Amino acid sequence: MSKLESGQKAPDFSLLDNSNKNHHLSDYLGQWLILFFYPKDNTPGCTVEACQFRDDYADISEINAKILGINTDSIESHSNFIKKQQLPFPLLSDNTGAVSKLYGSLFKLGPIKFCKRHSFIIDPQGNIAKIYRKVTPSNHSQQIMADLKALQLA
Repeated sequence: MSKLESGQKAPDFSLLDNSNKNHHLSDYLGQWLILFFYPKDNTPGCTVEACQFRDDYADISEINAKILGINTDSIESHSNFIKKQQLPFPLLSDNTGAVSKLYGSLFKLGPIKFCKRHSFIIDPQGNIAKIYRKVTPSNHSQQIMADLKALQLA
């Protein structure tokens, strides 16, 4: 697949979350969506990133945006991570890596596969508004909120 760019239609997805609920891109039409791909539950950088989104969750919700985390970990792993870190948003299990691959966020090394740390802001029409291929976990949530506010004013 060609490299994704801002302005393109976001690739559709259908993935189960930590509660076995199916999520589709179309479920989020009419609102802003933050998709963040991350390597592994309960690892230092991923925990910092997820907890930053947790801490900013109320502010993100106030600007009509939803958050979904995605990686190749199991539903059970996501459930444990959410409970341990008290995350208020769903984590989706892309155990085959198919959705991560569509977004250019899958890394494979032999039989091992995991997600790269990438994020996407998707606009209410389902188009990619902003892509982040270099993410610093400690300030990424703040960066996304600032960009999201700017995009909403544009």
